[in-house]
Amino acid sequence: MNVTPQQALAGTRRTALKLGLGAGYAAATLPIMAQSAIKTSADGLTAGEVMIDVNGFKMPAYRSQPAGKTGLPVVLVLSEIFGVHEYIADITRRLAHQGYLAIAPELFVRQGDAQSYGEMAKLISEVVSRKPDAEVLTDLDATVAWAAAHGGNTDRLAVTGFCWGGRQTWLYAMHSPKVKAAVAWYGRLEGQPTALQPHNPLEMAAQLKAPMLGLYGEADTGIPLDSLAKMKSALKQAADGGNAAAKDVEFVTYPEAPHAFHADYRPSYRKAAAEDGWKRMLAWFKAHGVG
Repeated sequence: MNVTPQQALAGTRRTALKLGLGAGYAAATLPIMAQSAIKTSADGLTAGEVMIDVNGFKMPAYRSQPAGKTGLPVVLVLSEIFGVHEYIADITRRLAHQGYLAIAPELFVRQGDAQSYGEMAKLISEVVSRKPDAEVLTDLDATVAWAAAHGGNTDRLAVTGFCWGGRQTWLYAMHSPKVKAAVAWYGRLEGQPTALQPHNPLEMAAQLKAPMLGLYGEADTGIPLDSLAKMKSALKQAADGGNAAAKDVEFVTYPEAPHAFHADYRPSYRKAAAEDGWKRMLAWFKAHGVG
């Protein structure tokens, strides 16, 4: 059997994912931890790696869902720039214990192994910046189709994401009419456009198709409050123009919280803000029929 370079990379990535999920974090390739990560049991769940067909390409993902259950509401979980490591996998298990089929696709698998980088700048330039937004949307559409065929009810579909995944959460909620609720954790709203990332959420506010909850830290030096103010203004203009989803958007900002305040494996973690945001996320899903 002939193996393409992309398939070989996917195989290497699957091995790395399994090793990473079994052994925890590699200190040399991820931000330094301030404390141990939260560990959520897989008892009562079907959890682990699955493969998703994206136009013939096999994309790995980590999926968690209540064992033996079908017709489950679905949550897409979009990772930070570090890919689907144990923190992201744990988030899917937390959601599964709430009754969801939660799935985190490995969106960087074609570009490289995000977990093999010890230097942030190289990770961004060699992997993250090379991921086309259009490809993300195709990957997520395929993930939704996979969920529908494996016990999920995608008429009850939500999406949430962190950092890079927070930006993609905004973009997917502007792309897919199937999304019923979306929660972006400190997702960037504006920035310098590139050929592969040509548009940012701020300029696409009028295309929003789902109710959005944005969770941000007031001490986030990369996403200033001015950026949120501009997004609120753009959404109000969209709502005044008749966009119903733009009328159902809420921002919560946490005083003194930095970027990545939910990432419990990093020094940026802020327990109170993280726990409050989690409760608000679950309430947002249920209030919009995803639960």
